[in-house]
Amino acid sequence: MWRMTKQAVLLFAIAAMLLLSVPPNAYAQSTLTGALPDGATYLIEVPVHWNGTLLLYSHGYVVPGSSNPARDVGDPGTRLFLLANGFALAGSSYATTGWAIHEAIPDQIAVLDVFNVHFGNPHRTIAWGHSLGGIITAGLIQRFPQRFDAALPMCGVLSGGVATWNQALDGAFAFQQLVAFGSGLQVVHITNPGTNFLISEQQLAAAQATPQGRARIALAAALGDTPGWFNSASPEPAPTDFAAQELNQFLWFQQVDFPFIFSFRAELEFRAGGNPSSNTHINYREQLEHSVDRAEVEALYAAAGLSLDADLETLEDAARIHADAAAVDYLSQNIIFDGRINIPVLTMHTSGDGLVSVQNESAYKDVVDEAGRGRLLRETFVHRAGHCTFTPAETITALQALLTRLDTGRWPSIDPGTLNASAATLGPLNVAPPSFFRLNPGPYLRPFDLGDEHCAGGVESECRDRHGRDDHGDHGDRH
Repeated sequence: MWRMTKQAVLLFAIAAMLLLSVPPNAYAQSTLTGALPDGATYLIEVPVHWNGTLLLYSHGYVVPGSSNPARDVGDPGTRLFLLANGFALAGSSYATTGWAIHEAIPDQIAVLDVFNVHFGNPHRTIAWGHSLGGIITAGLIQRFPQRFDAALPMCGVLSGGVATWNQALDGAFAFQQLVAFGSGLQVVHITNPGTNFLISEQQLAAAQATPQGRARIALAAALGDTPGWFNSASPEPAPTDFAAQELNQFLWFQQVDFPFIFSFRAELEFRAGGNPSSNTHINYREQLEHSVDRAEVEALYAAAGLSLDADLETLEDAARIHADAAAVDYLSQNIIFDGRINIPVLTMHTSGDGLVSVQNESAYKDVVDEAGRGRLLRETFVHRAGHCTFTPAETITALQALLTRLDTGRWPSIDPGTLNASAATLGPLNVAPPSFFRLNPGPYLRPFDLGDEHCAGGVESECRDRHGRDDHGDHGDRH
């Protein structure tokens, strides 16, 4: 999702004309395509003057049934810049669509093997990718650390699979109980995704028409830390403009999140063999206390003359949802993190990301720090609404910082001013003004990872979330 100002549209048009004037393979010495044994396709491009560095790109989520070509980069501007500067590019389609991590990780490793056969071993290999490709990137360097020299996960699902879908369940559960109760809306074990999504959209539209409904939408959004900024062509709402923030959260739900929460979850449950999400141990009062949207919720409830305490009590008393143990194990394998990185990792995230919240960065940093590997991790943030709405210039600037870390053995300055100045030199690749800024994201509300000692061996059925709760949703200790 990308929304641009008129100025950005003009710059993009200029950049597009420049790029379209160059033949697609102008910088490529060799373009290799083919299929892997599982049916996934791959794309490899090697420029005439290859500098010895290979960038292995992992693409994002593909809606089941949609076209699924192999991709080796995120956008054409970045592609041409990298090929012109000697970088080789590679990536696969993955054998399936949807939550395809199970197929993506071995497929991406297979692409590396194909590259080595045809072009020789790279001097260094960097894993990178967007969104679901961000979690795949982090998974690749965890499972196959010897194959990579650095990683750049962008807008990545870095809280891991179990945490992501647990937190999605929290918002869905609050919406079902407080807005759509009795409508037939299913939050797990979804039997008819199309119908379920239609119910969710109807209930959402009706709720948005009343102050009480808007307050409850805000509560559901707060339990997932959904930002109150949707359109990057508009300025971010003021910190106390709660009505505007809620409208933006409504748009995130309507246009982006509800398809995943109330429809695409069915694909995940099918591949996992059941429901991998649980809320049996969750205290929603505590979750709201830690949410970055708490003040908004309190204000909108007061303005609507609605009792927040009563609604939280309703959630407390509602029948909770248990996860299926085998499905949790599947989602743990695909994938959760131990934080034991052994190569430099630089992440990048937009602040106004309502699909993969910026708090995913906190979850990953926590587990890396607990593993004692914090010196290898740096995080950058872009002040912009949207999911993965980085400009090519921002992407290349982040990559250049990572390359400097590899070249010198020390992290360069990732001060926002330094990064913005560097991005500004990239001319038409700035389809919007460079917008790196400082951000310290709040805590991820439902963390779940392999950071505990008894999880370090990878026994997912014994892992616990970061609050000391067991992974199958039974009551654990409350803190």
